Amino acid sequence: MNAINKILPPLKIGNLIAEVPIIQGGMGVKVSMAGLASAVANEGGVGVIASVGLGYSKSTRYNVDIGEKALRYEIRKARSLTNGIIGVNVMYAISDYERFVKAAIDENVDLIISGAGMPVDLPRYLNGKNVKLLPIVSSIRAFKLICEFWNHNYKRLPDGVIVEGSKAGGHLGFSYKEIIENKAQSLEQIVTDIITIADTYTPRIPVIAAGGVFDGADIAKYLNMGASGVQMATRFICTNECDVHENFKKALLDAKENDITIIKSPVGMPGRVVKNEFVKRMQKGETVPFNCTYHCIKTCNYKTVPYCIAKAMVNAAEGNFDEGFAFAGANAHRCNEIIPVKTLIKSLVDETLLYL
Repeated sequence: MNAINKILPPLKIGNLIAEVPIIQGGMGVKVSMAGLASAVANEGGVGVIASVGLGYSKSTRYNVDIGEKALRYEIRKARSLTNGIIGVNVMYAISDYERFVKAAIDENVDLIISGAGMPVDLPRYLNGKNVKLLPIVSSIRAFKLICEFWNHNYKRLPDGVIVEGSKAGGHLGFSYKEIIENKAQSLEQIVTDIITIADTYTPRIPVIAAGGVFDGADIAKYLNMGASGVQMATRFICTNECDVHENFKKALLDAKENDITIIKSPVGMPGRVVKNEFVKRMQKGETVPFNCTYHCIKTCNYKTVPYCIAKAMVNAAEGNFDEGFAFAGANAHRCNEIIPVKTLIKSLVDETLLYL
């Protein structure tokens, strides 16, 4: 790392130290894999592999064995490409949750990030391994409940907490009505509230702000508020190293502000996506009949939903936007070029330093 990066306060999560206080958010399906995660880790940030959907493809019928093998492959590939910090995001809502968590721990990842539900039992899978655990929360209530449950049942606390606001991409931890009517609590307020609780613990629990973080001004804002770092996902899609199909990246580059919209996802949560013809058809009530070969998300009633979101996301990841769509954050329309991860992180660091 060059000297200017060392001016930034590092992100410390236990004995892990990231010189750049940025966690690259885990993006499924097949958006953030070993290529992107290792590139971010090599630049001093925290690279994250998204476990959900790695084993899906148009030609292969999914099963849990394929999914676990794919996750182990991506972790080992990332390790071969970097000595930096590598994490895995495992959604609590997936049916393979326990198996994927155990696989990530067995592969000695540095940290596990878990949201899309309340990962109350996450510590029980550690078996003495020194893997850091970071839940994703969208409210002070969820944070308190996780801390109380982990402390009572496992005699430990989160090693850090990612606080995700309503401007994030993908599935969101707020109601559809809250987001549509702009009544969701702001990320700034949630971060402030959670910092007051995190600071009461010894050692202090690092708070990481996420959801709509786009540039150095955003990063500096949350650092100045007392956050230890930020998580950014959408911004990393438009990098050379992002593992997703070029058509996916192009969808963000071509997006206008009014193309970023909220959908009612088949899995029962609101989701932020880039609107395209497929999204418009689904919003008009069109259905895409399918046979569910694997009940991948616990909250999905595959017998009644209008389409399979897993297939739609696989299609998008493989470049087929006639039958899929891109998840993206509220600021996705601001992406205007595809650049190397190294260039992006240097730019973010330089911008951040202007506001600190």
